[in-house]
Amino acid sequence: MRVPAFLQPVLAYFLSSVRAKLMFLVLAPLMLGFPIMMGLTWYWSHSYYHKLLVYKVGSDLVTAHEYFDRVVDGVGTRVGGLAASRRLAQALDSGQVDELLKTSQGELALDFINVLDVNGRVLHSTGALPVGAARGEWPIVARAIRGGEGARSVVEVFSADALGAISPTFRDRARLPLVATPRAADDPRSVEDRGMVIQAAEPVFDGNGNLAGVIEGGVLLNGNLGFVDTINTIVYRDDSLPLGSKGTATLFLGDVRIATNVRLFEGERALGTRASAEVREHVLTQGRTWLERAFVVNDWYVSGYEPIMDSRGNRIGMLYVGFLEAPFSTAKTWALLVIAGLFLVISVIGAVWSLHWARSIFRPIERMHGAIGRIEGGDAAARVGMVDSRDELGLLAREFDRLLDVLAHKRYQLEQLAASLDLKVEERTRDLEAANSELRAAQRQLLMSEKLAAIGELTAGVAHEISNPTAVIQGNLDLLREELGPAATPVLSEIRLIDEQVNRIRLIVTKLLQFARPGEFAGYVDMVDPGAVIADCLVLTRQHLSSRGVTVEQHLHTTRRVEINTQELQQVLINLIVNAVQAMPDGGVLTLSTSPWDEHDMPRGVCITVRDTGQGIREEDLARIFDPFFTTKKTQGTGLGLSISYSLLERYGGRITVDSTYGEGAAFTLWIRAEPLYHNEHAEAGRNGGGRQG
Repeated sequence: MRVPAFLQPVLAYFLSSVRAKLMFLVLAPLMLGFPIMMGLTWYWSHSYYHKLLVYKVGSDLVTAHEYFDRVVDGVGTRVGGLAASRRLAQALDSGQVDELLKTSQGELALDFINVLDVNGRVLHSTGALPVGAARGEWPIVARAIRGGEGARSVVEVFSADALGAISPTFRDRARLPLVATPRAADDPRSVEDRGMVIQAAEPVFDGNGNLAGVIEGGVLLNGNLGFVDTINTIVYRDDSLPLGSKGTATLFLGDVRIATNVRLFEGERALGTRASAEVREHVLTQGRTWLERAFVVNDWYVSGYEPIMDSRGNRIGMLYVGFLEAPFSTAKTWALLVIAGLFLVISVIGAVWSLHWARSIFRPIERMHGAIGRIEGGDAAARVGMVDSRDELGLLAREFDRLLDVLAHKRYQLEQLAASLDLKVEERTRDLEAANSELRAAQRQLLMSEKLAAIGELTAGVAHEISNPTAVIQGNLDLLREELGPAATPVLSEIRLIDEQVNRIRLIVTKLLQFARPGEFAGYVDMVDPGAVIADCLVLTRQHLSSRGVTVEQHLHTTRRVEINTQELQQVLINLIVNAVQAMPDGGVLTLSTSPWDEHDMPRGVCITVRDTGQGIREEDLARIFDPFFTTKKTQGTGLGLSISYSLLERYGGRITVDSTYGEGAAFTLWIRAEPLYHNEHAEAGRNGGGRQG
């Protein structure tokens, strides 16, 4: 059988370790017994806990059912008492029935009382029913007309019109907006306007025992909060629910709560909320009693639901009682945790005792394993040492130490020979590395010198050859302008374009000469404040910056001065600023910052950083960015600006570095020495006053 991959390391360790096998033999009963006992305890507690709660809510529902039946029967009893009373007979004889009905309505706690004739038509009513209104279609009234055989009171559903006919206030009392409830079935209605009514009817007989009429009475259960509060008080007396749980009772019309003490928030009753779809299906559709946990409005309750039937045997609503489940679940969880804690403590004590007894068995193995680990870690002097065991394991430990001593002596001899050989190899390697390093440095210097010399000779020749034709073109252009005079007006734009291009050629020639013979352009050096030079450069490039919508930020963190030609530093900074602005055609942020340049805790000079938020420089272009004639601006530029800037700073012993991630902008840093280190004789002449002002 193939072992799963995640178990293979564990199995390999177990098969290769005697100590692991011994520990498993000692701890297996505890390791297996603890989870098995906890599993059985959890299963038993969960099962009996659930049965206990279901039994509890079942008995609560029986109590609520008996009280509900008593209430329904009580309405019939009170109506029957009125029908058989002498007061009614006297009122019928004297014509004072209306006064009697009004008095009896309050005394009997009925919402309406009607006196009907033998055909079920209204003779007198405490409500708004007109005389002659037919009431005989109600089954309970028909029973009374037949002589009173059967139930004296039933629960019926009255439509909104039927309620309004009895009394307009009944329609208002029954009307209840439906509240969206989690887990409830879909219902296209927005209000519940029907009423659940306990309806009773009793025949009235004259002195000869003949039927003289019918007394009809009823109680509207919609919004009857006293009814559900009484059920809740009877079923869930004070302290009958431990652990902070609370009991609730509800009367449903269909699946809508029409009387409840379940709360929504801030003490508001959950009238208009609905039962879950599972409960509705189980109780109203299938006609079965629900004894199980259920989601009630906004929390889980241990719940009991039973259907309420009307006189025709239709399921018209539900009677509910239940209590909050969370406190019981919490108590069960804590009980299980306490049991688990006790089991765990007992298991740990047993494991500690077992391990203490087993320690004498695998202590020699443990020390040998530790010695092997220290030897693998580089401690050649590691040994098992003296062990108390005098059995086979103790003998093995002592023999193991003797073998380690023999191996250590052999290793010492080999190390002496290897050290002598390594010393000779190291000496030869250092000699070769030094020679190779000098050779590579000489090759790089020679290659750079040859490259710069070739480029300088080429650019000087090209600049010289271009200067003469450019001078001829400029002279003839000036002559042409003078000779033609006003006649040159039609071609003034063309002459201006030629003049601009000639100036551009002259500028390119100047840059070529500056690159080819930088010493001739060297100027006087001064003690310069980099912050002041940055301010001057921003003034000179102000129009260029504003035209592109570029925002400038300055972070000047040093007042250290450097010795350099001011105009040359301005030339380098302006070139970098212009390049940065061109890299941000849609605007951006240009950051100019200064900081001290220190190396090995010694001041070297100043760093000036020009940072933009443009597109940045591609990785493949970074290595060539300072090469002469290399440019990423295909339609403009000569590719000499950065090369000249680099040459200018290098002449003073400084340098330019670039840091850029494509798509995130670029940052050029000028490393300017406080005291320049000159790299050519022309620059030295410039320091001593030679050369011309740049």
